[in-house]
Amino acid sequence: MNFNKINDRKNTHSIKWDGHTKMNIPDDCLPMWVADMDFQTVPEVIEALNNLAHSGIYGYAFESDEYFQSVIGWMKRRHQWTILKEWISTSPGVVSAIHACILAFTQLGDAVMIQKPVYHPFAHSINSLERKLINNALVYKDDQYIIDFVDFEKQIIDNSIKLFILCSPHNPVGRVWTTDELTMMADICIKHNVLIVSDEIHMDFVFKPYRHQILVDLNENFKDHVITLTAPSKTFNLAGLKLSNTIILNQKLKKKYDKVYDDLSVHAGHSFGLIATQAAYEHGDAYVDEMVDYLHENLMFMDGFFKEHCPKIKIIQPQGLYLVWVDFRELGMKDRELKSFLLTKAKLWLNDGVIFGREGSGFQRINIATPRATIEKALNQLLSALKEENLC
Repeated sequence: MNFNKINDRKNTHSIKWDGHTKMNIPDDCLPMWVADMDFQTVPEVIEALNNLAHSGIYGYAFESDEYFQSVIGWMKRRHQWTILKEWISTSPGVVSAIHACILAFTQLGDAVMIQKPVYHPFAHSINSLERKLINNALVYKDDQYIIDFVDFEKQIIDNSIKLFILCSPHNPVGRVWTTDELTMMADICIKHNVLIVSDEIHMDFVFKPYRHQILVDLNENFKDHVITLTAPSKTFNLAGLKLSNTIILNQKLKKKYDKVYDDLSVHAGHSFGLIATQAAYEHGDAYVDEMVDYLHENLMFMDGFFKEHCPKIKIIQPQGLYLVWVDFRELGMKDRELKSFLLTKAKLWLNDGVIFGREGSGFQRINIATPRATIEKALNQLLSALKEENLC
């Protein structure tokens, strides 16, 4: 794959590239925010979609045995996780699946815990469904984020937590949780009868020597207490095809989860999403290997740029993800001032850290899943703006 290729995505109704007016962003800002990639997907996916498109018939579709086997095969090859067809439920996306889990396993007013700064739809889902949001804030220490396990258990006890939404690997801080960390969280939750929804959508984006651990696969005792959310959308840039896989080992829990979608008459069954996912999981191994290496090179380029030209700006070294958590606090700007500076001076559209929680104040999230030339352009725009304001 040629990940250096510039793919013009303008005038394609792309939220990332054409959403400026909709999001009240200046038209000349370079978008490096929302989590989709500027890379073309696996060639076999394009071929499969072309074949279906040329058929001219796009009726109702269901998950074939070949579809399930492609998911099973990917999890076995890439993550050494053996799963069964009976454990898999499709849904329109991971955020939708989080909503379904909250509806299925909690009641109005129940407490649901997350770990900010974290992917902001977690909080939105909890609040919009009128549950009580509880935060076990991550601790930034020695240039890395860690879990406060004393507070973790205290919050569960004090608030009678019913559900814990885990982000693994963690978006936006880039942590790939260790076996010990995952086991401690799960053991505490099981001790207090807390169900875990583990969002593992970024499982395929991990940099060496780190390795993603499937939470539910760490211990036989976890199978009745963990729901695993996965999707091909980030890995293969298929977000617009609206398909994810929820994997639930406990069939009583799966029945409750499936009922939410049945009651809403919402069934994945997206013919293009199904065929694309199958092709990606069957043929995408080399693509992902090459892409993760390219992303790591992009990361090293960005890190070196900041260290050379503006050491006040620091990357929180990610262990995974193509989303980089960047510390701008030494510039001395308040959040609104920083946002305005980036949009009006640097002409960059990034994710403001505070949308992930107040713990993100002074940070920005930058999407590096783009050709190197785009990153170089963005960094030079930032550097010029910083020099103009005598900030570096």
